Parts: sequence; C-alpha cells; structure tokens
Amino acid sequence: MSEYDVIVIGGGGAGLAAAVTAAERGARVLLFESEAELGGSTQLSAGMFTAAGTSVQAGLGIEDSPEKFFQHYMDLNHWMLEPGLVAAFCAQAGPALEWLIGLGVEIPARVSGNAHMPGLCQAGVEDVWRGHVPKDQGYGIVQVLAKAARKHGAEIVLNTRVDRLISENGRVTGVVADDVEVRAGAVVVASGGFAQDPALLARYYPTALRAGEDLFVVAAPGSRGDHLRFGEQAGAAVAGDGWGLMLPTAYFQRLHHWQSGFPPKSRILVNARGRRFMDEDASYAVSSGIIDAQNGPVWTVFDERARLSLPAGYAHWDADAVLREAEAGRTVRADSLEQLAEHIGVPAPALTATVRRWNEQLPHGTDPEFLRHRTLANKGSAEPPEPIGEPPFYAARTLPAELVCTHAGLEIDARGAVRDELGDVIPGLFAAGEAGAGVLGERYVGGGNAVANAITMGRIAATNAFPAR
Repeated sequence: MSEYDVIVIGGGGAGLAAAVTAAERGARVLLFESEAELGGSTQLSAGMFTAAGTSVQAGLGIEDSPEKFFQHYMDLNHWMLEPGLVAAFCAQAGPALEWLIGLGVEIPARVSGNAHMPGLCQAGVEDVWRGHVPKDQGYGIVQVLAKAARKHGAEIVLNTRVDRLISENGRVTGVVADDVEVRAGAVVVASGGFAQDPALLARYYPTALRAGEDLFVVAAPGSRGDHLRFGEQAGAAVAGDGWGLMLPTAYFQRLHHWQSGFPPKSRILVNARGRRFMDEDASYAVSSGIIDAQNGPVWTVFDERARLSLPAGYAHWDADAVLREAEAGRTVRADSLEQLAEHIGVPAPALTATVRRWNEQLPHGTDPEFLRHRTLANKGSAEPPEPIGEPPFYAARTLPAELVCTHAGLEIDARGAVRDELGDVIPGLFAAGEAGAGVLGERYVGGGNAVANAITMGRIAATNAFPAR
C-alpha cells in the first residue's frame, strides 16, 4: 500500500491548489517545496485571476461565459493550442475562482483601474473584462491556500527538492527526496518553470536571451526547470517549446513594476523611423510582440515635465533615478527634439512631427491613430496627459526584458495527465501550472493568465489524480 494517495511537487499556486483539492476529497497528501517558504511565483505576483462567468462579473452586471472566453483565448493564440485542453481550462477557471472566494480570498465586485486595486479590471485585450484582482495580491492567495492545506491535513515539507520520480511497470509510483523513497498513488508535478536556468532558457526559450544584459527575471528562485528533468525520467513529451512571457521595460528596470515604478503618462514610444507605432499602454498580451516587430531599437521619449511628475519612492522610474541615468549618459538627454533624434539615430523631421501630432491630439483627449485614450479610460485615468514640450528631452531604450514565466513544460491533456512522446497518458503522473504545458500559449492572454492556469489546472490535476470513490 502506498504511503500517500497524492504527492505534490512544488508549493506555489498550482501545487497548493492541487494539495488542497486532493485533501478536501479525503486524499492523504504530501507536498514537497524546495524553498524555505510556500508561494513560488504566485506569491510574487499581483494575484490577478482571469476567468469568465463569475459572481464578481455578475455583481457588476457583466454577462460572460466560458465559451466566449475560449473563443477569445484560442483566437489570440492563433489556434496553436489544443482546443480540448483550453476548453477545459476556460470552463473550470470560473469555478476555481469561486472556490478561492469560498476559501476566503476577497475579490470585491467593483471596477478596478489596475492590477493592484482589488476588483475587476481589463486583463488584456478582451472586450469583456475578466481580470479578477484579489485583496492582498498573490501573497493573499497563497496564505489562504496554505491555511486550507493545513486545515485539511495535507503534509508539507519545506526546504526539500525532489531528486527524481519512481516508475514501476510504466507507472509513476512515487518520488525520491533527500535519498528517501516515498510512494504514492499519483504524483502531481507543480514545480514551476525554468526562468532561473540560463541553459534551459537557451534551449526552450531563447527569445528571452535576446535582451542580453538588460534581461532580468522576476520568477521565483525555485523556477529551475525541475519539471523538465522529471519529464525526461518518465519519458514525457514537451509542449510550449519557444513560448514564454517577456514584459516591455526600460533598459534600467530590474524589478517588478510595483517596485521599479511606472513610466510617465506623458510619453511616446518611437521606432527607428522616429515614428510612433503603438498605444503606449497596450496590454502585455500584445505589446511585446509589437515592439519585437519593429525594425531596430525602440525608445521611450518624454520631457522634463514628465520626469518631474514621477512619484518618489520607486527604485527606477523615479525623477532622481532617471536624472542619474541621464547624467551617466545611459538615458539620452538633449535640449531639443532635433538633438535628441540625432543622439538616438532617428530622422529628426519624423520625431518632431510625431511629437507635434501627439501634442495636438492626446493631450486634448483623443488619440485617433492608436486609441490610447480608450486604454487610459479603462485604467481609470480621468485626465489626459500633458504635452511633450518642456526641455530637456529624454529617450530611454525600451525592449521586452522582464522575464515573468516560461511556457515549455510537460505536455498534459484536459485532465492534467502527462503524455508521453506517442501522445499516450503516463499512468500516475499529472502536472499543472508552468510545469504542465498547453494552456499558456504563444500569446499571453493578459494579466491573470498564469495564476488562473496554476489554480485551475492544479485543481483539475488533483481531481483526476485522486478520483471520487
């Protein structure tokens, strides 16, 4: 007889959701976490959760459905994902959110202007808002799940990195941790991604390395790619190769936005032609792709008034910090737009025309070219930005450089079961979150995509790892 019904590898959002779900169903659960505390990347996140047909939406009079969510999700990802898996995720994301609320996560039925204000906000480029922002962010979700795990008797072992899986007669029957064999009816791999492993990035997500020395990683320290190692041991297939999430940032950023700060509202992004090419507040569901599509470097251009408007206390987008970058010669500064254009290598007539056109439009309330006024309104910004016209002028090189999560992992089906290279299920092995690939795709649907994937697929995997008896 196995010592446990379910062993969960990883104590982030996916692992905790799996452990609590299995324990609620009466399973004997053991969870291994490699780090000193629970939470993983979920704890470091804003905790936003993307879902459709929820009580929060209903409380605001919003009609939505998993079917609409599925259509948007698949269209944004060019139908490059397995429809059955994504349909299962979209159908269960709402119930998973309601489950969290039932456990004690607070998400008020009110409009939110950003990823840090509890309520409902626009997560990406969806027309029906699906971004559910909890009180106390990702930390709050982890605390609620950890409390529920303890309540239902799940055993949690910290500071213990699983060495390998145990397989017998083609079935996964347990794990080895600290040279100790532990048996179970099923194993759920929820060990996160591989953002902290440069070699695995070079193999499975080389796009991230294009940022060079500007690259910085905000994923949890435990994101070392253990799931890929487990997959090799069990003969699992890998899905999501080449996919992940990079957020656009100024070259000088090195922390999450809520620590680094945010660029000034009065700014434009220009390409090597000196032309504006996008809504500067476009969701990162699409913004990194737009920037990558430009032929040459991209610059954030702003003026002295915008610099001085930056709120104090942030690590990087702070008036004094930007000034230090300019004085060091890393952020370009010039007394005129013509001089700024020369320094950054773009045509001066194009840059001056771009700024003139912008000054004639968005500061007066409309942006007919890129419709940024709509995005600002959705973010709760009541006042239009100031014109760009007070020298000196600044230009900060901008590129996708913030690595948030990786999408290559163990190929799973709609039950969260891991598949082998033939497409057949490996008995006894399940995966969820970044470790279980196929939900996070070529295009990140928007804020809350990864947290929703972690919690929802963690629950699905656990339900099938310990089916009702």
